[in-house]
Amino acid sequence: MLVRDILSTKQIGKIISVTTFDTVSSAAELLSEMRIGAVIVRDKGNEMDGILSERDIVREIGRRGVGCMSDSVSALMTTNVKSCTSTDTTQAVMQMMTDGRFRHLPVMDDGKLLGVISIGDVVAARIKEVQFENESMADLIAGNI
Repeated sequence: MLVRDILSTKQIGKIISVTTFDTVSSAAELLSEMRIGAVIVRDKGNEMDGILSERDIVREIGRRGVGCMSDSVSALMTTNVKSCTSTDTTQAVMQMMTDGRFRHLPVMDDGKLLGVISIGDVVAARIKEVQFENESMADLIAGNI
């Protein structure tokens, strides 16, 4: 299965983002309200300046306390963001996320941000893939094919 198949199950064009100037507190409120684990950071257009995750916020609270909540998003966001393309496979992105120890991955094609997938999205897609393979194998063994 390809990343584009995962994106097709999500709301296309609905990329939740904040700016580098927003406060960490307002970004955390957005994460909570939208029930998501990460938000894209961009100041203009489809250019991605970074990503801010729940982990980024919790890690900084652990270091400095809640005073970091009044910081700008730019202070906590990850700027060296890994991304994938819509033609990458679920196996490839799962490996990338595991190796990099991150749970959210922007999808970029030709420099354009198409969406964000989570490890949950990838695992759900992989489960569907394995179920289909199992059903196909069972049909083959039973002589239904």
